[in-house]
Formats: sequence, C-alpha cells, structure tokens
Amino acid sequence: MLLRKLWIMLPALLLSAGQPALAAEGEGLDEAMNNPGYHEKPDWFKVSFLDIREDIEEAAANDKRVMLYFYQDGCPYCAKLLQDNFGQKDIAEMTRENFDVIAINMWGDREVTDLNGNMLTEKKFAENLKVMFTPTLLMMDENGRVALRINGYYAPDKFMAALEYISEKKENQLSFREYYKEQGGEKASGKLHQAEFLQDPPYNLQKLSAKDKPLLLMFEQKACRACDELHSDIYPREETREQLARFDVARLDMWSDEKVVGPNGKTTTAKKLAGKLDIKYAPTLVFFDTDGKEVFRAEAYLKAFHVQSVMDYVASGAYKEQPNFQRYISARADKLEEQGVHVDLWD
Repeated sequence: MLLRKLWIMLPALLLSAGQPALAAEGEGLDEAMNNPGYHEKPDWFKVSFLDIREDIEEAAANDKRVMLYFYQDGCPYCAKLLQDNFGQKDIAEMTRENFDVIAINMWGDREVTDLNGNMLTEKKFAENLKVMFTPTLLMMDENGRVALRINGYYAPDKFMAALEYISEKKENQLSFREYYKEQGGEKASGKLHQAEFLQDPPYNLQKLSAKDKPLLLMFEQKACRACDELHSDIYPREETREQLARFDVARLDMWSDEKVVGPNGKTTTAKKLAGKLDIKYAPTLVFFDTDGKEVFRAEAYLKAFHVQSVMDYVASGAYKEQPNFQRYISARADKLEEQGVHVDLWD
C-alpha cells in the first residue's frame, strides 16, 4: 500500500537551521534503504543551507542562476527527470554550467529562508509558491524573480530548450513557447485532431463557461507528440470519455489567428489568448468554473490516470474543499483500489 500510494503522486500549479539541503555523503544510501520511494539525486546538486537569497547571490557571482527543484519521494516523473534528463551528459553539463540546482521536498519539514527573509518549512514554502505537481522547477533570475516555471515533466529535448532559453537570458525578449517554436518544436503528426466531444467553432468562451457544466479549454498545436498521444490513446478510453462528458470542451490552436471570444467577453485570437493566459506548453488543459474564472490547469506530460484525475478534481468540485491536488489524487487512487479498480500509472 505504501509503495502504491507513493507511486500515485503526481509530477505537476519548500530545512532545520544550519542543516544542508542535501544529504551528507552516505546518508542517501540510508534513506534509500528506509524509504522505498527515494530517488538518488545527482551529486552535483548544490548543498544548500536553504537561504534562497544567499543562494541567488552566490549563483549570480558565478554567472549562474538558481533552479529550485521541488520533488516528492515516490514520484515517477521526478525519477524520469533525474534518470532520462539529467542522465544525459549534454543536459547534465548544460545544467551544471549554468545553474545551481537546489532540491526541495514538497512535503519536507526542513527550514527555508524565503526571498522576504521569512523562515518556514519546505512544505509551507512549496504551498506559498503554489507547487501542485512534482517535479516543479523554478528557474530564478538574479533579482529573485521566476524567469521560467516548469510545472511537471518535460521530455529531454524540450527540457534542453528550456535550459538554453534561461541560460541565454531570453525571458525578457520572448516567451518560452515562442522560443521553443523557433527551435523547431517537436516532431509529430503535424495536424490538429478532431473529436466529437469538442464544441464547434467559432468559440464564445464566455457563453460556454456560463452553462451548467464547467469549461475545459484545451490549447494544442500541430507539432505536438503529447497532443497526438492524448487523442490517439487517452481520450478514446471509456474512463476518460466519462470525465469529458462532465465538461463543455473547446480546443484552440495556440498559434492560430482564429477569432475567439474569451472568458472575459472580449474578442481576441487564439494566439493572443494563449499569450494572455501564459500558455507555455502544448497540450495545456485550462479549467474554468461557470463564472468564467480559471480554477485549475494541467500543463505537463501526463498519462491516462492523471488526466482523468485532473478532470474529476474539477468536475466534482473537489478543488473547493481540497486545495492540494496531490492529496486528492492519492485519496482517489485509494478509493478506486477499494472498489477493485487497479490503478496503473503508466498504462
């Protein structure tokens, strides 16, 4: 049960005074033996006392930037980041050269000093920064501002593009989605997929969100392998279709000049709306309540169970009672298992 609950938790919306953020030599082995969900972190991660102000100053003095890596034990997407991404020499070297990476346990009790000089626990730090997924990566500039936030797992090619984008200090010149498109994007089917659950354009999102059902707004693009997987594998599943039926669903091409009436009632284009909503990733699922207010979004690579859980979290109204999605998804997995429904994260 412990192992299953650990592996349910998402990738992804931060220690005691004087104690380094990373384990001393030899402690990682002890932790791994006592905690089956523990993932060994690269030895080049920074050993920090978690005064984030000092970390940023030290990084800047060495012409680097700080990357805050929020994780939780048992998170399979964290394992992919550590193994599939940092396990590649070019990614590891790019990261080491340009960033001080500081690991922060989303549920940890170690003490952190934040940018305002407040001392708080890792978990409170994560909560204040609205960390909802693991891994969450915050790449900080020299003034302590978030230059790029990655909520969830990026595949190696996209992750490398993010590293280059921030190390080249492009954040004030163009958005990451624009930068990534310039780099060639992803090799994919090259088309937008059609589906019967999608509302027909032209879209008036204000009217759609005012109906009895909440609105699910999907931002996709033609060059998007993850979009292909959603439409070919995840959306056709019966369990996903049951969740989709609880929403009015609209899909926008995030690069299109198609006219659309936004949730605020103003006419704009799909591309401009994507920019206004700070859409960084395709696909991104943005959920609005019947008052046209955004209540949640999913903007990372997710498999079927997590996609279905995100939808259920909003459609059931659970987000109103349980603001922590990680706790919600763990409880949902327990309930499904009790009902005889096996949860397979990678299915």
